[in-house]
Amino acid sequence: MADFLFTSESVTEGHPDKICDQVSDAILDAIITDDKAGRVACETLVKTGFVLIAGEITTSTYVDMPGVVRGVVKDIGYTDSAMGFDYATCAVMTAIEHQSQDIAQGVEGRGIYTKKEQGAGDQGLMFGYACNQTQELMPLPIMLAHQLTQRLAEVRKSHKVDFLRPDGKSQVTVRYLNDAPVAVDAVVISTQHSPDVRYHQLREAVMEEVVEHVIPSKLI
Repeated sequence: MADFLFTSESVTEGHPDKICDQVSDAILDAIITDDKAGRVACETLVKTGFVLIAGEITTSTYVDMPGVVRGVVKDIGYTDSAMGFDYATCAVMTAIEHQSQDIAQGVEGRGIYTKKEQGAGDQGLMFGYACNQTQELMPLPIMLAHQLTQRLAEVRKSHKVDFLRPDGKSQVTVRYLNDAPVAVDAVVISTQHSPDVRYHQLREAVMEEVVEHVIPSKLI
């Protein structure tokens, strides 16, 4: 295809998908800080006012998991029950067990403190490619989408746009000609906000403080 459109999407840190990622990552970080040989398989589910962490964890350390969860939710910005989600009052449930013996037998006795090869209970293959469209070596549409959601978080946390709330999403469509990006065809931004904000106020703030700071003028 010589001339085509390509669309990519990104979500903010307050989007349910990203909350789950951050909670699971924070639990892993908390464990390996004290126990480098710990094994963590943790999944997270969130709903309004509710967080569930589940999985199999084998470790010699202790982690206050509800405390970790609440810390992540607080850092994201859910600090008021008016948002429908509040780190101080949300329910946190845990369903954590030790790693099953069937999986553990692949790594037992082969930890980081030995010179033997490390086994793996679960394996995954990720594939992709690098390109020269951005300095991150990623395709332009996804990097612009990521930068838009990052900018949303920045102006919210700095109170530059004080009526924004944590949940949000961006989508960017880029036109390609002869396999090179030549223009941004469409930008979609969805963001949680205070209920008293009018559409024109929201649109103006997002355009001036987010879009115009991210999308290169030469591509518009």
